[in-house]
Amino acid sequence: MTASDVPNTRSRTAGEKKFDGFFVGLTTAFAIGTGLLLLAISFIILMAAIPAIREFGLQFVIASTWNPVQDAYGALPMIYGTLVSAFIALLIAVPLGLGVAIFLSENFIPLKIRTVLVFMIELLAAIPSVVYGLWGIFVLIPAMKWFFGLFGLQFIGPSMLTAALILSIMILPIIIAISRDSLASLPPDLRQASLGIGATRWGTIFRVLIPAAVSGIVGGIMLALGRAMGETMAATMVIGNSNQISLSLLEPGNTIASLLANQFAEAKGLQVSALMYAAFVLVIMTLVVNILAQVIVSNVKAKYD
Repeated sequence: MTASDVPNTRSRTAGEKKFDGFFVGLTTAFAIGTGLLLLAISFIILMAAIPAIREFGLQFVIASTWNPVQDAYGALPMIYGTLVSAFIALLIAVPLGLGVAIFLSENFIPLKIRTVLVFMIELLAAIPSVVYGLWGIFVLIPAMKWFFGLFGLQFIGPSMLTAALILSIMILPIIIAISRDSLASLPPDLRQASLGIGATRWGTIFRVLIPAAVSGIVGGIMLALGRAMGETMAATMVIGNSNQISLSLLEPGNTIASLLANQFAEAKGLQVSALMYAAFVLVIMTLVVNILAQVIVSNVKAKYD
């Protein structure tokens, strides 16, 4: 081996090392700052909710009465509505979103058509939520009235099902985009090795590619779930805003975010604290969902490692 064959191993200058150290420190500060910001927001909400916490305690999350006139507050109908609408939206959006992500990440159609479809899907995420709400009022609700009328069912209009359908459309671009990126970023060797040992195309997708990208896919689903649980304007416009628990999806309901949007501007005294208590409950619910997501991802990854 001659000297010309030796690769260039020039040592980094002192300035480059200082810049690297500065960059590491800056990103570390940003990461810590993000965590501190989350703690600060949660702390401020908790401090504002303390009067209601002292007044109602844990009874707040299991009581069903919300009466500002008598200062009687219970968030169970809103908690129920938040969870039901969000999980129904996931049941609709996850299979559809994952299917579209697979369709766009594999070579089922020409690249030019895929590019146009990806652009149109990402454009859905840019539509304001109030536009989704208006579309739900003037297009979706009349269509659902006509559909259920074919079966002789009475459909009022604003309902839990209407809100869930709107939420499923709103979270669809998130699931598609993140799942598609997770699948597209996998090493090509995985596909080639699976096909090389005789696996079918769909066998490769479902038994190799999806398990390999499961952490990104689950991350996208959890991000979509957080969006669905926290969505305010669109849900407020189509859910009916009824503080009652009903097992029928065709009846009006309410969510914590809708409750805050409807009442916070006019709230006074203990009602403000009760609303902040409800907001803190929503924060805790989101935190629990994210912890469960991490557990699921860890278990699935351990299964395929």
